[in-house]
Amino acid sequence: MKIGYDAKRAFTNTSGLGNYSRFVISGMMVHFPQEQYSLFTPRKNDLFQNFFPPVAQTQIVQPSGVGKRFSSLWRTFGLRAALPKHGVQVYHGLSNELPYGLDRQKTKLVVTIHDLIFLRFPELYPAIDRYIYRKKFKDACDTAHQIVAISEQTAQDLEEFFGVGREKVQVVYQDCDPVFQLIPEKEVQNAVRQKYALPAEFILCVGTLERRKNQVHLLKGWHAAGASVPLVFIGRKTEYHKEMQEFISQQGLEDKVLFLPYIPFQELPVIYQLASLFVYPSIFEGFGIPIVEALNSGTPVITSTGSCFSEAGGPATRYVSPTDAEALAHAIQEILGDSDLQKQIVKTGLEHAQIFRPQVTIPQLHRVYEQVLEH
Repeated sequence: MKIGYDAKRAFTNTSGLGNYSRFVISGMMVHFPQEQYSLFTPRKNDLFQNFFPPVAQTQIVQPSGVGKRFSSLWRTFGLRAALPKHGVQVYHGLSNELPYGLDRQKTKLVVTIHDLIFLRFPELYPAIDRYIYRKKFKDACDTAHQIVAISEQTAQDLEEFFGVGREKVQVVYQDCDPVFQLIPEKEVQNAVRQKYALPAEFILCVGTLERRKNQVHLLKGWHAAGASVPLVFIGRKTEYHKEMQEFISQQGLEDKVLFLPYIPFQELPVIYQLASLFVYPSIFEGFGIPIVEALNSGTPVITSTGSCFSEAGGPATRYVSPTDAEALAHAIQEILGDSDLQKQIVKTGLEHAQIFRPQVTIPQLHRVYEQVLEH
């Protein structure tokens, strides 16, 4: 089988869509090295030169001539000619979109839809962004022979907002980066603790500091729990950060809250592992990869009820309403105050994390490709 991928984000993006793209591409090559792969990308980044293994027959396709100068146009419209030229039988758009003008007879088309948050919470997005996303996502869903949703929640949203029947959607989970499964040496842990002045015990929260991620709610619950263990935030700051700062200064908690700068990716798992507790108070996600990162790091997790959180967190994770600060305070106190409970949560969390492993999910994805070729 000749499989083509939209690999722009795999080569250039350090966050969620880039991680997902690298997870799929490298996983397919490891588990199905007999297939042939074409990676279509307008450019490459030195950071991700070698994210895929050299075990499969792989070609990287980049624009030439005019396409080089107008790379986004090449990615959107130029692949109509490029896919048949490279003999691609199945093309997978890994980040919510497909190129325009593709011949559905010549190439079978698969698209991954990550979330429809811009439709569920329109007030969080500028009108122009909502318009562009809606058009791109809807067009991709209409054009695709098969849609991959990264959670049951996203599959439900596709039905609710776009009227996509379940027979066209396959839920295939993703895993976090394997680096979260490695246990670093004590010296490495100590060096990271020292570098960022991390306290002996702390609660960790990872994610962009924005209203949907709901970090003020965490501050309130943590404060109601007595704020005995410091709180560490890792994430890009938006205007919402000011609201967080206001609450912190009103309650005189400046000495107990740490905002970390950009963390090199190799150090992030170490910080997860050093944390006593991971809290993810988000209101809504497509999947919630930080939850899976915490489970793999052997850190107890509290997250929100609703959305996709129970899919990511599994049976041991504690779930509380994203508006109930008292319930969050109680959950924080309960877990931090009981070391046996912590061990039980960690053990069950690691067991749940196995369902996201590439040896489980990548064959499911390969079966999607086989099915679209059969029909």
